[in-house]
Amino acid sequence: MRFVSGKKDLKVAVIGLGYVGSCIAATLADRGLDVVGVDTNPKLVEELGRRYCRFAEHGLAELLFAGLDSGRLRVTTDTAEVTAADIVLITVGTPVREDGSLADEQLQGACLELSTRIRPGQLLVLKSTVPPGTTRGMVLPLLQRSGLVGGRDFGLAFTPERLAEGTALHELNTFPIVAGGLDADSAADAAEFWRSALGVEVIPLDSLEAAEIVKLADNWWIDLNIALGNELAKFSALFGVDVLDVISAANSIPKGKGMVNILLPSVGVGGSCLTKDPWMAWYSARERGLEILTAPAGRQVNAGMPEYTAQLAIDELTKQGKDPATAKIAVLGLAFKNNTGDLRATPTKDAVTALVKACGEVRIHDPLVDVAEAEELFGQPLTGSVEEAVRDADCIAVLALHRDFADIDFAALPVAEECLVLDGRAYYSRDKIAELRALGYTYRGIGR
Repeated sequence: MRFVSGKKDLKVAVIGLGYVGSCIAATLADRGLDVVGVDTNPKLVEELGRRYCRFAEHGLAELLFAGLDSGRLRVTTDTAEVTAADIVLITVGTPVREDGSLADEQLQGACLELSTRIRPGQLLVLKSTVPPGTTRGMVLPLLQRSGLVGGRDFGLAFTPERLAEGTALHELNTFPIVAGGLDADSAADAAEFWRSALGVEVIPLDSLEAAEIVKLADNWWIDLNIALGNELAKFSALFGVDVLDVISAANSIPKGKGMVNILLPSVGVGGSCLTKDPWMAWYSARERGLEILTAPAGRQVNAGMPEYTAQLAIDELTKQGKDPATAKIAVLGLAFKNNTGDLRATPTKDAVTALVKACGEVRIHDPLVDVAEAEELFGQPLTGSVEEAVRDADCIAVLALHRDFADIDFAALPVAEECLVLDGRAYYSRDKIAELRALGYTYRGIGR
């Protein structure tokens, strides 16, 4: 049975106003839909009410506040608001436990609460990343505690979020959306909604499970590809070869329907998806008797990069004749990705920990992160400026090259003599590296 096909002026409820939920709610409201965002965290809702956005996503705060000011977007802790919605999007957190299994407390809680609020005629769409079989095997039974039957009284679909921090709003309006349903009508309703709401291509799949696997496949591939780049960097370094030259040349040939596309090495992988989704796939396979090898291999390589990066600095300082135990280190960029303030699972934390253990003094600076969150995570205060961070520094470790750092005047920095520039994610060009060396700096990158 079709539930939302052909309906005008659809009302949408977004359950969970974390990073993904906030981006989706703001975008849908911006496109003219009537949206209510529901979250169990009263502090988050209160912050939005006074026009504060805790997520450092470019353009998100402005979009959220415009929606709130226009009345197209409302935020609340009251799940009773769900009943009036035509579409209910579930975007709660789905982390994994140490063993790789789904920590499903948030998802279970949301579904149990929804079972007391949903009504006939609604389409419910799960967007949170889950192991295959979760939507059918856990979400559906919990929702059916309402006494309503999925596929008859309400539609149920899975459409994975595939957004990257820093570019999420653009991607929401351009990326194709994958849609799988409990039945053909649920899938068709979900596809029609996303086409109408966002004007994007929708890729229909035959089942909920197929759509669930797509998200895991995306991040499994990305994490493993980055691991290849990281190991290639270590390999290239053995021969004094710049790995970026190798990757650029290797990526020049077609393969299949695209090109060879080795991703770039770095201080490590962070964020809420790449660090957990491969484990989610691995655990799900192991539960069914299949031992996947590539997912844990990629995770092992990438998890080791922060300490490897720190050791590059330690080794280079030693080569210069400096004692790392008395060296001063300035770390610029704490977020896990350039041009974001996102500290979730940031690899810079382990890199800083290793530097603190081996070096005399480590100062940290990042203009995009939440200062209180960063100071709690790293266990030390942030400096207020680049100049304060680098004063008398023996090493400047650029672990995230934010736009704010792109125009640093290295000639004017008050650093120590023969200062090392450690490139953890800046990918400085040959010309930039030559400029740094001409100024008296030593340069060291990952595989460079």
